[in-house]
Amino acid sequence: MLYAERVSGQSMRCLLVNFGGPRSLDEIEPFLRELLTDPDVIKSRLSGPIYRWFFGRLAAKRARKIAPDYELIGGKSPIFFDTETIAKTLGALTFHRYLPATHSMALEAIEEAAAKGPLVVLPMFPQFSYATTGSIARFFWDKLSARSVEQLHWIRSYPDHPLFINAYAHQIRLFLQSHSIAETDVALLCSAHGIPINFVRQGDPYVTECKRSFNALMRQFPGAVGHLSFQSKFGPEEWTQPYTDEACERSHEWRQNRPVVAIVPLSFTSDHIETLFEIEQLYLPLLQKEGSKAVRCPCLNLAPQWLDALAQLAYEPSVSNASLL
Repeated sequence: MLYAERVSGQSMRCLLVNFGGPRSLDEIEPFLRELLTDPDVIKSRLSGPIYRWFFGRLAAKRARKIAPDYELIGGKSPIFFDTETIAKTLGALTFHRYLPATHSMALEAIEEAAAKGPLVVLPMFPQFSYATTGSIARFFWDKLSARSVEQLHWIRSYPDHPLFINAYAHQIRLFLQSHSIAETDVALLCSAHGIPINFVRQGDPYVTECKRSFNALMRQFPGAVGHLSFQSKFGPEEWTQPYTDEACERSHEWRQNRPVVAIVPLSFTSDHIETLFEIEQLYLPLLQKEGSKAVRCPCLNLAPQWLDALAQLAYEPSVSNASLL
């Protein structure tokens, strides 16, 4: 029996935190407005009301542009629903950073839980960035009472923790087997969400932690070829490279004649617009033009091994070598 099943229904002093995602087409704009007006995500010389006005207008414009993309994946993002399902299974609380309609109820629940004792905060981001886990920490600092903040015990990251790596490796193996792909025939393109290169220069450890995840995962597949890239660039500034689209366009330079390229969404634990649309619709065709059989490995989503890993990380942080905030 899985660990997650053994503890289901128990009082789990844990808070799962995630990005959130639009639950309907109507929620795309408020989601983007909350995201693009977060100074931990979008750094700008603008400030105050001008910053919020400018990026609020940008969010409205972008919402109209990407609404058709969401329609192609069912009119919503699975992230919210996956996170809520995991939390229900494990008996945990949740917080969705960029779904403002959920904030009031979530903050109230966190205050009530924190009044009863410590809470383990478990990010659904294996690799730490100030634009993800750091943003949520700042939000709690600003919105929660000082007493509640003191009760939050953060698992900062777990980029190469065996629980995470083994769960993802199991997911990849199942996927390759289901498609009758031999390990020696595949090149694994591990695509992580990018961040502006200025974040890295200012000390954000995200890229270093992505490399740790990549190296640990590739050790599980000694017969495969691996390559790390970064996707979802936004705006005119330079982001972390190599870019995934360029890696796809030049796959002949690194895939070592492997007939199959499988894109592995390395920093994503739940499928959403970046995997269901961006990888499926934009990157796989580029690989196919290069002459590869191109496939996308699903994220961890609701895989039992992933739920088991999360339960162990949350219940027994003392046995974890995950970094603490």
